[in-house]
Amino acid sequence: MEFVDTERGRFAIRREGSGPTALFLHGFPLDATMWLDQITGLEGLGERIAMDLRGNGHSEPTHHDIADIDMHADDVVAVIEALGVLKVDLVGFSMGGYVALSIAQRYPERLRSLALIDSKADADSDAAKINRTNAAVRATLQGREALAQEMIEALLSPSASLLAKARLRTMVEACSFETIVASQAGMAKRPARTKTVAGLDVPFLAVVGEHDGVTPPELSIAMADAAPNGMSVVIPGAGHMTPIEKPRAVNDILRDWLKKVR
Repeated sequence: MEFVDTERGRFAIRREGSGPTALFLHGFPLDATMWLDQITGLEGLGERIAMDLRGNGHSEPTHHDIADIDMHADDVVAVIEALGVLKVDLVGFSMGGYVALSIAQRYPERLRSLALIDSKADADSDAAKINRTNAAVRATLQGREALAQEMIEALLSPSASLLAKARLRTMVEACSFETIVASQAGMAKRPARTKTVAGLDVPFLAVVGEHDGVTPPELSIAMADAAPNGMSVVIPGAGHMTPIEKPRAVNDILRDWLKKVR
């Protein structure tokens, strides 16, 4: 792990390899360690960077009531600028996908390609916003252990390995309560970016688990169909956490994708 100092603060990254850069953005309430299998498994395919978003992992803590998605996007761009990277193959998981879409809309010149894994371009419904508020309250009052158990049950498929469950629990229980609350508020207020997907001028990939109940496969397929140069892949037997549930399948997909778009 190393640190990148920017005008927006200090951010932690995991980096391997050299050459064209693939940048990986994690979901809620996780950190860059969710991408360990991809950082190591995609050896030989250029530089792989996984970043801890603000308030997560070892990056700059958040002091905001709302961890705005556009704020995260600005942080990411500040990091790649500090690293001297001109363009990236951007890979966003779940909340990281929301951040990636903000970058695609507001900093399109930074993208060589865009891949969303178990993510979506739609805004939250009113019911989903209420659920986020309730989840933040439960986590604060009942503790991270309760949140981790909820997420293991909701995000992983019944066949998920013990290692996948352990990695998810470790990340959730390491996240600060302030970040949990602010992140839920930030995701609740994010805008729809379906028009961003429809207007992409870079190759687009949507990957999703067959049993993903958070971002169902039909949403990923519809996103890929809407993109000018899009494709979708459904991973059999996986839930929402495909990068840690089915790392080999995800790596095979990303390996073929990166070879295609470079």
